[in-house]
Amino acid sequence: MEQDTIFAPATAPGRAALAIVRISGPTALDALRDLAGDVPPARRLSLRVLQDSSRGEVLDEAMVVAFLGPASATGEDLVELHLHGGRAVVAAVCDRLSVLPGLRLADPGEFTRRAFLNDRIDLTTAEGILDLVDAETDAQRRQAIAQATGGLAAALEGWRETLVAAMARLEAFIDFPDEDLPETLHREIVDALSSLDAEMAMALADGSRAERVREGLRIAIVGVPNAGKSSLLNWLAKRDVAIVSATAGTTRDVVEVHLDINGYAATVADTAGLRETPDEIEAEGVRRALARAEAADLSLVLADATQGEAGRAAMGAYLERDNVLPVATKIDLVDGAVPEPWIGLSTWTGEGAPAFFQALETAMAQWMDRVGSVALTRARHRDAVVMAREAVGRGSAALESGAPLEIAAEDLRIAAASLGRILGRVDVEEILDRIFGEFCLGK
Repeated sequence: MEQDTIFAPATAPGRAALAIVRISGPTALDALRDLAGDVPPARRLSLRVLQDSSRGEVLDEAMVVAFLGPASATGEDLVELHLHGGRAVVAAVCDRLSVLPGLRLADPGEFTRRAFLNDRIDLTTAEGILDLVDAETDAQRRQAIAQATGGLAAALEGWRETLVAAMARLEAFIDFPDEDLPETLHREIVDALSSLDAEMAMALADGSRAERVREGLRIAIVGVPNAGKSSLLNWLAKRDVAIVSATAGTTRDVVEVHLDINGYAATVADTAGLRETPDEIEAEGVRRALARAEAADLSLVLADATQGEAGRAAMGAYLERDNVLPVATKIDLVDGAVPEPWIGLSTWTGEGAPAFFQALETAMAQWMDRVGSVALTRARHRDAVVMAREAVGRGSAALESGAPLEIAAEDLRIAAASLGRILGRVDVEEILDRIFGEFCLGK
């Protein structure tokens, strides 16, 4: 249990109306008495004049609130000082706190870490808070809120409860070896484990999509030289990101830009024009373009509308792949509509933009919104569920084969422990520093 008291600004000071300084620990209330002269009633926001008693100087007129542990965010006595947002105000208050006995500046993520260590939250909730702080798009915000408010934890607890119930039944018959496991009870356990396996499989199938919401969908723009790939990237980014030139082979490496497209995060990559070339550098660019298209979650396949059927046919092989959006560019230079499934677009005039964005947003939503209720947002979640599912499979197989019940029970214990690691129940010390070190100061 932490014994010292920590403090830190919970918001960045600057030209803002409000800045919050948080104090957590056994002497948090003493620190409030030093600054404000008394401790107002708990959980009541009260106006106080904050002073540096050593110099008889007023620091600020602020709203203060005290939360008594263990019913606080950190599980300890917690104080919040709602200050005027100027840097000098925050600095003066923090300077006074820093000289008080037993107080020190908090490490990044230490407030949330204390909440975890004091059993106020589990690890998935802590990670959800971090994702919420880092959220840049609406989809990221929604997913982070769901995890921070216990959505993932509730699902994992349900899985663990299924395992614990099965283990309890098996242990009862292990402790009384003269009793045979009734056939009906045997079937109930096997069926419950089968349903659990199916839920885990579904979560693993959707897990990569949950990670994409956090990290952004990978979109590649591919096409022959001068198909308008760099122009499309610049148009999407609303700034000059890639060099646009009539000279074929201008783009020789992958150029990336991070975008928010209709509330979804995406990393859009412009790639080299696809063609046979004796130029060694351009050939390497083509190789990288093909690799990026292969790894992309969604590819925008471009064809120059002025080239007619020949231009579209040159990219025909790429339309056979999954997750592609065919776009015919430069439609302002041709008469008539382009044939389906191609979507006509001019980045010069904006013609075709509504249909293009609707198709792009639909494609992204199909990818991103397929995340189920159990959203495994990190590799460590997925790895632990894989281990748990493998153990459940071994336990089910042992029961079906008539092996000793101890074998099945041990596999179920392994599965429950794997899920417990996600929540932070067992064997987590080695990952705590990594998780909470990602937080900003004062959180």
